[in-house]
Amino acid sequence: MKRAFKFRFIPTPEQADLLIRTFGCVRKVYNLALEARTAAWCQRQERVSYNATSAMLTAWKRTEHLAFLNEVSSVPLQQCLRHLQKAFTGFWEKRSRYPRFKARHRSRASAEFTASAFTFENGQLTLAKMTAPLDIVWSRPLPEGRSPSTVTVSRDSAGRWFVSLLCQDTPAPMPATTQAVGIDAGLDHLITLSTGEKIANPRHERADRKRLARAQRELARKDKGSANRAKARLKVARVHARITDRRRDHLHKLTTRLVRENQTIVIEDLAVRNMVRNHTLARAISDAAWTTFREQLEYKAGWYGRDLVVIDRWYPSSKVCSACGAVADRMPLNVRTWTCPCGATHDRDVNAANNILAAGLAVSACGAGVRTQRGNLRPGQRVGKQETRRATAGIPVP
Repeated sequence: MKRAFKFRFIPTPEQADLLIRTFGCVRKVYNLALEARTAAWCQRQERVSYNATSAMLTAWKRTEHLAFLNEVSSVPLQQCLRHLQKAFTGFWEKRSRYPRFKARHRSRASAEFTASAFTFENGQLTLAKMTAPLDIVWSRPLPEGRSPSTVTVSRDSAGRWFVSLLCQDTPAPMPATTQAVGIDAGLDHLITLSTGEKIANPRHERADRKRLARAQRELARKDKGSANRAKARLKVARVHARITDRRRDHLHKLTTRLVRENQTIVIEDLAVRNMVRNHTLARAISDAAWTTFREQLEYKAGWYGRDLVVIDRWYPSSKVCSACGAVADRMPLNVRTWTCPCGATHDRDVNAANNILAAGLAVSACGAGVRTQRGNLRPGQRVGKQETRRATAGIPVP
């Protein structure tokens, strides 16, 4: 499979200048091609292909006001046209929205180089139009005997430079195990496992909230277009980058541990996009990063031969007794411990994780038709999962 290995690097002033100009040219060509394709469709109902935009690029380079496009490598310019073609293909197949123009200060600055536009020898990477290799911080080794097929250079809003190398790789298989675990996501605890273990929610955004607010106040006081405003904007971006990096690092360590220890992992299909519409909890839900957690579990399970089972989001995991299967009439969010008529006493989150595991194992054995059939539901009894709704303001949410 192909894997991207991302590293930081520190460019020289000459390299930084060339890359910044490359980013600008990529953005310019992308916007020009998008404008031309939009006009062709709106005026003549004509679809413009990649080959046609590539011919347009050649003509643009010959004009006087776009002659600066010749100062950078042509490969990133051609690659951005391919990306635009891919975006239109997704739109035509109704998988994505209509492509948008790239703004100078609102889009991620990046440029992609194929094998013809860089050299990789003896652990040194040199891009086209450059005389010296990039000073890369090699935090981990590349797959032995593999050379990158494409290289993507980017700069984030905090001013940090990154290079991503796409290589063929075969992940080493993990030892087989018979362990299975169910996972219940929450806010008080990030996740609760069916083993009874609860992983605390680090709340990285809340930890840096005062620092972020101070930096944003300083930014608001600066005059637009001034050098001091640019410095203040950089401080805000660095706080955001710190929060993002710490959150991603914690999730990587957690998901790697879960994949290493368990053969089968069962999670819920949470509608995070709908949940963040609740303004009371949107900030906390975004800080928990449940979507990123699921994405990491998905690709790591695929790499290492683990089974990831996703059960239906409407399965009433919190209201079902994991001992007898009875379904409670109602389970307010402030109830953290409850006793079933059968005599079993449950911790709400651990019980939900056990039910999620049982439902996931049933799905694996019998198919998806058993997702919401655990428990004895009476006619008209509601089976929606409560954690996806806000019952009353001020009630703690797991």
